[in-house]
Amino acid sequence: MARRIKVYEGKAKILFEGPEPGTLIQYFKDEAQEHDDSRPEGRGVLNNRLSEFFMTGLNSVGVPTHFIRRMNMREQLVRMAEMVPLEVMVRNYAAGGICERLGIPEGTPLPRPVVEYYFKDEKLGTPLVSEEHITAFNWANQQDLDDIVALILRLNDFLSGVMMGVGVRLADFRVEIGRIWEGDFMRLIIADEITPDNCTLWDMRGLDSEGNLRDPGPVSDMSTELARRLGVLPSNVTHTIKPTLIN
Repeated sequence: MARRIKVYEGKAKILFEGPEPGTLIQYFKDEAQEHDDSRPEGRGVLNNRLSEFFMTGLNSVGVPTHFIRRMNMREQLVRMAEMVPLEVMVRNYAAGGICERLGIPEGTPLPRPVVEYYFKDEKLGTPLVSEEHITAFNWANQQDLDDIVALILRLNDFLSGVMMGVGVRLADFRVEIGRIWEGDFMRLIIADEITPDNCTLWDMRGLDSEGNLRDPGPVSDMSTELARRLGVLPSNVTHTIKPTLIN
């Protein structure tokens, strides 16, 4: 990695220039995120496999992503994209911030998927913004927003179905959107990553007889358990802490 040109480094990933024009190498780190010292050794390997699984599935059903192929245990080759400066969140059930803002009990099913936008600026705390802010400051136009909603709801349907198939409820998730050009034509794609780090996931075995969530708290080491249930758990991942399975 020392000879590579680093393009960007975040809490969980590093982006390097790719081997071909218009590509990047996305490297998944193990390091703990801010205020989280429980990130186990091997977490980057798991998230690389999980993101590959979801991105490959999306590509196969016609939902465009930046993913090209996995290169090794920690790296994948992705398309370079111009990132829309937003984190787009879809909420299916009340969890986290929406409970605090609106006084909704944790675990409450929402009447329909709710799409929220957050301005991606860590210095500002990635604040919640409206469509009016987005179009006024030219982060995206109204057609972009319409296309983002259509894209994100297709992603939500796909992820919800996959998670339900392995006994996991997708309460909410965040994802980033990129722009790519094919000649003069621009289209929006799913970019960044899709991993438990960007989702709120609940074990459906924690439901009562009426389908309500008894314990909506986070599951210890969900990355390991989800990878095991999906059949993508690498055989050579080691951990500094023993994972707690939820079966």
